[in-house]
Amino acid sequence: MRVLVAEDEKGLADIIGAGLRKARMAVDVVYDGDAALERAMTNEYDVIVLDRDLPEIHGDDVCRRLLEAQVPARIIMLTAAGDLWSKVEGLSLGSDDYLAKPFDFPELVARIRALARRVPTRLQPVLRMAGITLDPAHHEVHRNGRYVALSPKEFTVLEVFMRSGGSVVSVEDLLEKAWDENVDYFTNSVRVTVATLRKKLGPPPVIQTVIGAGYRLVDPGHGAPSGSG
Repeated sequence: MRVLVAEDEKGLADIIGAGLRKARMAVDVVYDGDAALERAMTNEYDVIVLDRDLPEIHGDDVCRRLLEAQVPARIIMLTAAGDLWSKVEGLSLGSDDYLAKPFDFPELVARIRALARRVPTRLQPVLRMAGITLDPAHHEVHRNGRYVALSPKEFTVLEVFMRSGGSVVSVEDLLEKAWDENVDYFTNSVRVTVATLRKKLGPPPVIQTVIGAGYRLVDPGHGAPSGSG
């Protein structure tokens, strides 16, 4: 799950971001409406945590523009105003949920997860390739009928491979889709994650290293291209 947090109180924003990462979410954090709008229009998020009182571009205007652009991410608004009228007003702008400050962090996590389940599926719900079945809704992977236990990061990387349909996926693409913006682009975490994923999927190998380009998923039953590793 990828989440955008837009909150002008930097300390609070960073605390929310750190907490959501501990809850195994990929999180980007911005501190004004202009940055929030730019990120939301550029990246694919499942949920956007949007403070109403943002500088540069007001949170209400950010919400309206995202709806006009038909951005599929769900929006939960944060505000210091918790009275009934403020909640009604916030929801009438088109947000999917509304949470008044101060709030209990477990409630925010629960609301984000609930909203993420409502994000419309853009591709087929169950993916199948090379004897692998990946079910995003139930977070399950099977290979030739055998259950494969994967970490959230390994699951996301495999999902990226399967959605690519056998096309080469670069390391940069993996970092963009499976990690958040705080990742060190010189890290070896992609290589380590792919190596662990290969081991868990078992033989024959289905993840091919394309030297100088990245990785791709191949079907060993149809013969892997030369140079696989």
